[in-house]
Amino acid sequence: MYEAAAGVVGATLSCMDAMMEGRCRRAFVPIAGLHHAARNRAAGFCVFNDCGVAIEQLKRAGLAHVAYVDIDAHHGDGVFYAFEDDAKVVFADLHEDGRFLYPGTGAAGETGRGPAVGMKLNVPLPPGSDDEVFASVWPRVLAHLTKYEPEFIILQCGADSLEGDPITHLRFSPQVHGRAARDLKALAESLGHGRVLALGGGGYNRTNLAQAWTSVVENLL
Repeated sequence: MYEAAAGVVGATLSCMDAMMEGRCRRAFVPIAGLHHAARNRAAGFCVFNDCGVAIEQLKRAGLAHVAYVDIDAHHGDGVFYAFEDDAKVVFADLHEDGRFLYPGTGAAGETGRGPAVGMKLNVPLPPGSDDEVFASVWPRVLAHLTKYEPEFIILQCGADSLEGDPITHLRFSPQVHGRAARDLKALAESLGHGRVLALGGGGYNRTNLAQAWTSVVENLL
């Protein structure tokens, strides 16, 4: 388990390095996006939090703002609480309301602490939320990111937010994931760097995984 989990982190960091060195502008790591692990413990099928490790490395590289966007059905609690008071990390998370789904966090009032107050956007969605609901709240995410002009964007594109997942209750179509990838790519290009690192995240319906992540890759290209 240790070797497998470490390999996930290594895959994410390899892509991050390639992007920072200018060898590519975008990348997708389907096995990655393990957003529940905390700094000192495993949680929610996640041993190490590759998202958080990448963010730490990007901060060490001197970036002023790193953006983390999460459309997995579950709240990215491991990332949120690790950087809740960090003014270099812009956070935006659309997820099923924690009153109905693990890990029970990510309320709309959780907007950051200390110097990072207002830099964290949590958008809990009621069970059954579909593409129309996504379309109504997604502009808030884009506006939030644009305000801080991030120099690197991480997208955790968990496919468990698609209709038909056996353990969640959202009803997105694969087009939602494609739109997220397309819009974030456009934002990154408009900011002059083009850097979007997509991480697969969760998903427990194999057809949904194939359709959502294919849509992500198509739109990143």
